[in-house]
Amino acid sequence: MTVDTILSLAARGLTQASWGTWIVYTLVVTQLTIFAVTLYLHRSQTHRGVDFHPIVSHFLRFWSWLTTGMVTKEWVAIHRKHHAKVETEEDPHSPQVYGIRKVFWEGVELYRDASRRTDDMEKYGRGTPDDWIERHVYSAHPYLGPTLMAIIDLALFGAVGGVIWAIQMMWIPFWAAGFVNGIGHWWGYRNFESADTSTNVSPWGIWIGGEELHNNHHAFPSSAKFALRKWEVDIGWIVIRGLETVGLAKVLRVAPTLDVRPNMNLPDTETVKALLASRFHVMSDYFRGVIAPTLREEAAQAGAGIKALPRKLRRALGNGGRWLDAASRERMAQFTEKHPRLRTVCEFRARLAALTERNGRNAEGMLEALKEWCREAEATGIRTLAEFAARLKGYRLAGDAT
Repeated sequence: MTVDTILSLAARGLTQASWGTWIVYTLVVTQLTIFAVTLYLHRSQTHRGVDFHPIVSHFLRFWSWLTTGMVTKEWVAIHRKHHAKVETEEDPHSPQVYGIRKVFWEGVELYRDASRRTDDMEKYGRGTPDDWIERHVYSAHPYLGPTLMAIIDLALFGAVGGVIWAIQMMWIPFWAAGFVNGIGHWWGYRNFESADTSTNVSPWGIWIGGEELHNNHHAFPSSAKFALRKWEVDIGWIVIRGLETVGLAKVLRVAPTLDVRPNMNLPDTETVKALLASRFHVMSDYFRGVIAPTLREEAAQAGAGIKALPRKLRRALGNGGRWLDAASRERMAQFTEKHPRLRTVCEFRARLAALTERNGRNAEGMLEALKEWCREAEATGIRTLAEFAARLKGYRLAGDAT
């Protein structure tokens, strides 16, 4: 082997590839890593929304080890705890607790800190793989995977392979630990008034496999499908459906959909089931169908006074000001006191939200409380509230019998 050959291999690797090949390879391997995280670690292992054929499952587990060094049990435990303790001081990576800069730029450090809590790993990491290769390779030697990946990249592409490897190593820390965990609880739009600050950063879940649809996921964590509006696209779900078509995946759960039965005089057990299964959907319907129209009507009568209310406070009416600071919450309370109809619909929102949380009631108790809520809502004389109560009576989960 000549010196020129050695130098060529060092510079361009075994493939002697062009820049176009470098770009395509980088896009393919990083997208595979995204799929390993969103399909295997997230939707399958953490939330049990989908099962994969052992061949697919093990490939994705191997690929996540090779390109990130993440241990399945640790990733699953940390994410389950995030859902269980969301937006509290026990949340491993909440921007509301740590600040957006900390989560966005130091998300990996927060992940590592959380992974050192062995009690949490045992409590929240149950049911993850515990076979020989997991115990003796993947969990025992998490850094061996990225090291092997570096050797492969350098061998294939020479010095450029080192750059490609560096991009691979930054991909998940930036897009998952920083972008989804940070921006996904800070900025974007919300389809559902979930009990957290999660947002959908984009309606087209392409670049990071559908994880951009974070608010949808928090509303229905166990759903294998993240896109819940006609105009939303979840590429991870597209892959799942493709694998299901060829017998390599089995979808276990998707988000329930609401149906509305017309001309129901009273809510029934089907209404209660729908309310419990889709409570965030119902509360979002309430905001759009009752609070927002009431705000518009008040604005038409009160003029500039109500229009001057900041958008943040107008949106906070949909969750009772849960995420506002004390001063903003007080301002919102003073505002609603000046507008009796708005105050009334906000009070009914709070009562309905409490109903969806059971509060110790059994099914019969919930049904009676819901009937009372509907009767009193209709008796207020507020058109939007009465219309919503009539609609609520007819709620049921799509596919359920009447």
